[in-house]
Amino acid sequence: MDETTFLWNGIQPIIRIIIVGFTAYVAIVLILRISGKRTLASMSAFDFVIAVTVGAVFGRTLTTKNLSISEALTAFVLLAVLQFIFAYLEGKSRTFKRIFNTNPTLLYYNGKFLEKNMHKERMDESKVKGAARKEGFGSMDDVAAVILEIDATLSVIGKSREGEASTFKELLDKNDL
Repeated sequence: MDETTFLWNGIQPIIRIIIVGFTAYVAIVLILRISGKRTLASMSAFDFVIAVTVGAVFGRTLTTKNLSISEALTAFVLLAVLQFIFAYLEGKSRTFKRIFNTNPTLLYYNGKFLEKNMHKERMDESKVKGAARKEGFGSMDDVAAVILEIDATLSVIGKSREGEASTFKELLDKNDL
């Protein structure tokens, strides 16, 4: 039966954590740099899963005595490859993109909060108004639209910037507005 150690287990585990932690940290940084900017950009659901999983592997690498650096590096590389494959397939297949990614959601348009969309996205008026304030709008009367983007940020478009070739036209068509 293993003995439980509370305060000190000797210098060897400390040295292992330092060496493994440094090596794993450098490996993660290099793999993320190689895998591209998207990995570090605002996160989609898949990107979030990758980030959490990398953190879990890193934590386990530091604290598990019988996990080799080569096993941890294999896990990091696998996650980077999966992220690359998903990003590639997302760009090539509409079906894949529809299954694994969300679409932007129009929350406010033309002076009206779109209650159905806000309920679906679990948003309330105060968050939408807060986003407008952060963008410097003193009144919702000056706002053309507020969109919940796929990375969970709120885009606020002023009426003076809307224009004919609106960047959110497909959302208007989708919402029958």
